[in-house]
Amino acid sequence: MAAIITFLQNAIRQGICILFGANGEILTEKSGNLNLGVPGMMYMGGIAGLAAAFMYERSTQAPNPAVGFLLALLAALLAGGLGGLIYSVLTISLRANQNVSGLALTTFGVGLGNFFGGSLSKLAGGVGQISTAVTASAFRTELPVLPKIPVVGEVLFSYGLLTYIAIAVSIVLSWYLNRTRQGLCLRAVGENPATADAAGINVSLYKYLATVIGGAICGLGGLYFVMEYSGGTWTNNGFGDRGWLAVALVIFARWRPLNAIWGSLLFGALYILYLYIPGLGRSTQEIFKMLPYVVTIIVLILTSLRKKKEDQPPESLGLHYFREDR
Repeated sequence: MAAIITFLQNAIRQGICILFGANGEILTEKSGNLNLGVPGMMYMGGIAGLAAAFMYERSTQAPNPAVGFLLALLAALLAGGLGGLIYSVLTISLRANQNVSGLALTTFGVGLGNFFGGSLSKLAGGVGQISTAVTASAFRTELPVLPKIPVVGEVLFSYGLLTYIAIAVSIVLSWYLNRTRQGLCLRAVGENPATADAAGINVSLYKYLATVIGGAICGLGGLYFVMEYSGGTWTNNGFGDRGWLAVALVIFARWRPLNAIWGSLLFGALYILYLYIPGLGRSTQEIFKMLPYVVTIIVLILTSLRKKKEDQPPESLGLHYFREDR
């Protein structure tokens, strides 16, 4: 039983980072923008939050964990949002190719994170010596009382605040997209921007806001990985392929935030499954790491065959909208 509980806990910890990225990309793609810069925005959010906490802890002799938490949270949101803004300017205002712009943003974000990660290491006195333990302790603080409940408490309530924020974001995002006028307008923009424009909806404004806010949510995924998962430390290229798993999760969840919750737990479980199977060679381990992508491809094929409208991506996803062509 103890081994199963540990496996489930680790699966959830792996999945939350992916869930943040998927939520941000779902919001972005509902506007018709296909932003493949999710890994870059996660790196930007992670290094910005770490840098804010690091500089705060260095500037005071008795740092307050709550203050460090808020500073890191704000920095990650701003950095991720900045990534979304850069993408928006390139693709909406300058009409650059969305795929190329997204991949460029990923390259930029990863490079930026690694550069500043190395700079902070030198500032701290050497490579690998970055430490924001005080702020990280605030991110890792568990809920009171509930984690002590046998089994259920250990599996569901033994995590930091960002874990529950990720789930709350999914619930709020689902409500926003399906139950509010603004959410329905956003979906209209993603499906048919010309029709939405004719109905008086400001297409560019909705695209900008969805992409920037989506980028900010992705930034929280990077912050989660650095602070709650890694304990306030930075390792260059340490995120692995979690950003791309977030993009895959969007497809697996069929652009539904609530599906992304349990999908992220499945992805987290598949991502670490090889660690719990003894005797696997290196090549076999890499095959196991492919499982989330294989599952996504299967889901994509099945949904394509069923051809249900609600399971398909927004109709104008990845396409530019030029008002003068309407």
